[in-house]
Amino acid sequence: MRKFVVTITREFGSLGRPIAKRLSELLGVEFYDRDIVEAAARKMNLPVSVISRTEEKKSSFFKMMFPLGTEAIEQQKAVFECQSRIISELAAKESCIIVGRCSDYILADEPDAVHVYIYAPYADRLANCVGILGMEKSEAKHMIDEVDKARIAYHKYFAKFTPSDPNHKHIIINSALMEVEGTAQALAAIVRQIFGEASDKAEKINPE
Repeated sequence: MRKFVVTITREFGSLGRPIAKRLSELLGVEFYDRDIVEAAARKMNLPVSVISRTEEKKSSFFKMMFPLGTEAIEQQKAVFECQSRIISELAAKESCIIVGRCSDYILADEPDAVHVYIYAPYADRLANCVGILGMEKSEAKHMIDEVDKARIAYHKYFAKFTPSDPNHKHIIINSALMEVEGTAQALAAIVRQIFGEASDKAEKINPE
């Protein structure tokens, strides 16, 4: 296959991250998530999050509500610009899977990119949070609401569109239909169809 990048945005509890990880395994490429933010923080000599110990104690998932932490907005803009450069560099260097961080917006003009949105019905998301993430039901309900709001606000602020906007997506998929393995397998098949066959045709036209 020729070089490609898959960006994944997702609803909280839809298991987007494990799907992305499994997809990377199936395709034999790297996947990047919060480590992009951490890399940007290192480059800027800044903490990844400015969240008090008290807030952290409220929920082990609290930091997920703030992709760039609780820094002042100007600092968040600076981090966003830095991580945008990191995402662009990763996409230029090698095939990869990139989760969140407005990567669909940052790589909107990348011709060999596939932009995916993963969602699931509320009941399935709630079940995933309780059964897989080990959260209490009340906490799960709260986090689904708060994390979704935070991700949508973050995306709209920087990208000017919502994470689920079909005008900016190639694939929108319900992870509850096939769960992690089936969803990853389906996405891998699509990526191979797009980037594998194109490479094969090019080789037949221009054999070396």
